[in-house]
Amino acid sequence: MTQAQPPHRVVVVGGGFGGLSVVKGLAGAPVAITLIDRRNHHLFQPLLYQVATASLATSEIAWPIRSLVRDRPEVTTLLATVTGVDVATQRVRFEDGTAIAYDTLVLATGARHAYFGHDEWEPFAPGLKTIEDATTIRRRILMAFEDAERESDPARQRALLTFVIVGGGPTGVELAGTIAELARHTLPPEFRNIDPGSAQVVLVESGPRVLRGYPDSLSDYASRSLAALGVEVALGRAVSEVAADHVIFGDRRLETRTVLWAAGVRASPAAQWLGAPTDGAGRVKVAPDLTAPGHPQVFVVGDTASVLDRKGRPAPGIAPAATQEGRYVARAIKARLRRASRPRPFRYRHPGSLAQIGKQSAVIDFGVVRLKGEIAWWLWGLAHIYFLIGARTRLAVALNWVWIHARNQRSARLITQGKS
Repeated sequence: MTQAQPPHRVVVVGGGFGGLSVVKGLAGAPVAITLIDRRNHHLFQPLLYQVATASLATSEIAWPIRSLVRDRPEVTTLLATVTGVDVATQRVRFEDGTAIAYDTLVLATGARHAYFGHDEWEPFAPGLKTIEDATTIRRRILMAFEDAERESDPARQRALLTFVIVGGGPTGVELAGTIAELARHTLPPEFRNIDPGSAQVVLVESGPRVLRGYPDSLSDYASRSLAALGVEVALGRAVSEVAADHVIFGDRRLETRTVLWAAGVRASPAAQWLGAPTDGAGRVKVAPDLTAPGHPQVFVVGDTASVLDRKGRPAPGIAPAATQEGRYVARAIKARLRRASRPRPFRYRHPGSLAQIGKQSAVIDFGVVRLKGEIAWWLWGLAHIYFLIGARTRLAVALNWVWIHARNQRSARLITQGKS
């Protein structure tokens, strides 16, 4: 009697868009999947800034990973921190010293914010990549108003009501616009000793314009819309110093207690684990089939991978790119198991760029079609609701946005985790 062949062992490190797309794409394949993440939830990162600015609750943009694969008996979920990969023995090492073997490994370990050689700025200028980041930022923003309400010294009060966002990409623009709306439309009726509407919101961008990846017309519209919300847009000025009580950009020193970082990202240390070549952001320069050079059993996707599009430009670090890469890897693994010809080289197809500026303003670039203003805002909202998981979440987020649009009320203004 012939002994049954053990299933092919696929280990996926990272439960984000890329990792989950691989798992989803392998449904029905003769594999045993182990999905590893150091957090127990999948995060819809495009709306993370809305948690940071008290528009949405954490449960509305995050879901337990186990619940997402509960109907997949071939998938084992592990809550663990990966510290390395032994490619010689094909094992993934954990923080506690244990390890797990793989036949095929998929690294979808994401990225963190980068401070361009100034990591000492991080305690004073948190970035936005995780739920913990978002709740930290939310706490800092809300506590700034609370502390200002009790402050009698005008200079210190002014510093508390000054918010600086570094980086004029989509995250920076969205943070700046939403903080301005929070200060000018939501909070004023609730404070007695200060006028929250007098808060100074400054968006600092080292380049010549915000939303550099968008057409000039949409970038200019975003700048005008931010100015209409009361946001000061400081262009062509690089940050040279960040401290607990001030920030310096260009030749200007600004007293502030709240600096938020949206200026750059750096990939996880996955490339170091593999000894693989990287780009300037630490992403693995993958082969055309998304494998790590010299390691055909290791695929790399999402923010961990440096992938070129059809025009030879790096694919952006956004959810659609990670999802497309994850689907491709699943097809490639299934082709290997069937001993079929490998898929053609991966080609990223850009679905379009979207950024919200305020509660009635957004910009959308679909290439040929470019939209701005309120109609773009409605399409932006519909697109994001579509990609949320579950009818309850979609309904909750839609109702929250309608309430904010109609009443300027944000219900997620809870100060948690103490004060920092």
